[in-house]
Amino acid sequence: MKTSDFYYDLPESLIAQTPVEPRDSSRLLYYNRATDGVEHRIFRDIYDILQAGDLLVVNNTKVYPARIYATTSGGGKMEVLLLKRLNYTDWEVLVKPGKKAKIGASFKISDELSFTVLDNTDAGGRLIRFAFDGVFEDILDRVGQMPLPPYIKAKLEDGTRYQTVYCKEQGSAAAPTAGLHFTTELIERLKDKGVEFAEVQLNVGLGTFRPVKVDDVENHQMHSEFYKIDQENADKINKAKREGRRVIAVGTTSVRTLESVADSDGFVKACQGDTQIFIYPPYKFKCVDALITNFHLPESTLVMLVGALVGHQKILDLYKLAVENSYRFFSFGDAMLIL
Repeated sequence: MKTSDFYYDLPESLIAQTPVEPRDSSRLLYYNRATDGVEHRIFRDIYDILQAGDLLVVNNTKVYPARIYATTSGGGKMEVLLLKRLNYTDWEVLVKPGKKAKIGASFKISDELSFTVLDNTDAGGRLIRFAFDGVFEDILDRVGQMPLPPYIKAKLEDGTRYQTVYCKEQGSAAAPTAGLHFTTELIERLKDKGVEFAEVQLNVGLGTFRPVKVDDVENHQMHSEFYKIDQENADKINKAKREGRRVIAVGTTSVRTLESVADSDGFVKACQGDTQIFIYPPYKFKCVDALITNFHLPESTLVMLVGALVGHQKILDLYKLAVENSYRFFSFGDAMLIL
């Protein structure tokens, strides 16, 4: 398939700049594959749509404040975007302006934190080594900023709004945005109804926003992301599969985790590792039965993944319908439920 097959026209005015309050008051485009029917709802209406026994699989990753600023020898500012932690001190990062970040050069961020450039990376970034006295995560909380996507121009006043209410494991450079619609109260109501929850971890990298630059989809190389499923949650997922209950992924990151580890019968095992799985039509899903997701960028791997679930033409039709009905798009936008 061609990358251009996943293009759709999106007015800039529909790109959400701020999150709605409360979280579950965002709009929901509900698509029922069995009936080919569409309903326009509010996100909290999933309480009425989901059934007892459904298993929602969420990504419990936590976004770290990945954007920091260093001082150059000339007194200028250098932006550093943390991409991937390699060990206790070393990170893969993006730097701007890159021409100042020469191998061997050192830069100060604060009295507590500095770094030295170790090497260049294939993607045009840098490998750096931090020097710090204390707990790195605590220092990062003091000096870092939330790494909002480039299409969000408005300042985020409350950093917790770019975190899910169930986030636990710090490691992502971007939020698993489908989960941003859930409130603690909505989760408790769903549990009381008999809807179950399982957790996986996939550390979202900024490669999520990297455009597909090849003409043929098959030639695109996905970025690598760390995932983890523990035994307790693997057992929950496998129990649902054995009992024929619906496994509903909350977000494309949960999809990629489940489909990376599932066997041909849809069962998963407790494990961790890195995945570069690229899901696009045609694809036979092994574990995932349904999906809650946001609306994604044109020609992105995320649109392709959702298209693999509903069909290439159908995803374009649904996005066209969303545009016509002025849904809000991307990270702080509205949601879609595909059953």
